[in-house]
Amino acid sequence: MKSGWRGRKSLEVVLIASNAALYAVVGIATYFGIFTPVFGTVRFWPSVVIPATFSILFSPWIGAVGAAIGIFISDMVVHGNPILSITVGVTSNFIGFYLIGILARGRLTILKRISSVGIQAIPLVAAVFLYLSGGLDEVVSSVFLAVAVVVLLVSLGVAHFKQQYSKIIYSSSAGLMVGSAIIGIGLWAYSQFAMLPIGVSNAPIIASLVWFLWTYLTEIPFLVLLLPPILYAVVKAMPGKVEAEVLAS
Repeated sequence: MKSGWRGRKSLEVVLIASNAALYAVVGIATYFGIFTPVFGTVRFWPSVVIPATFSILFSPWIGAVGAAIGIFISDMVVHGNPILSITVGVTSNFIGFYLIGILARGRLTILKRISSVGIQAIPLVAAVFLYLSGGLDEVVSSVFLAVAVVVLLVSLGVAHFKQQYSKIIYSSSAGLMVGSAIIGIGLWAYSQFAMLPIGVSNAPIIASLVWFLWTYLTEIPFLVLLLPPILYAVVKAMPGKVEAEVLAS
């Protein structure tokens, strides 16, 4: 009994370490222009798929802890501010990816199918608001509006033609939205007391919406387009080795 418990704990530690290492390495590489599409000043963040995969396939705890450790390592390389990383980066990643794993469990319901589409209206409305209010420059606004529309259309298509993917899109969108909100509010709050690494201090409250939208829309395309097929491919290749029941319809 004890050896079995120790074996599970050892496997959990290995999975967390693998998750953290992959997330940190790919995140750092992304920051330096590798593995990422760039449009104007908008740099996308594909590494988000890594902890989301671990959170859904293995457990929310493994995904969340690995993401928290990974983003801390990445932050130390990118901006070197441990206080900002712990209060904003680590917190948002832990909560966001834990929620993704939790929400992915359970059966696919009509509510989850509807939510997988409806939740995409939030960033679309926010992008339109920022565009009309001048909160973002024209290039960034155009990119974000395009991404928001594409994600909405893909989610709508999935809900109709690939229904089994809807639960993954719903859970990853909701978890990422919460994490993005923590980042938006957290960066704004931090700027009221100290200067951010980007040279901003005393940011206006609308900046929290900009940072929320920036985080969500630079990460959600990968969770919508890549995460579902990756998850199902792993389950098919490793039957019985991962928690395939979370992908049951």
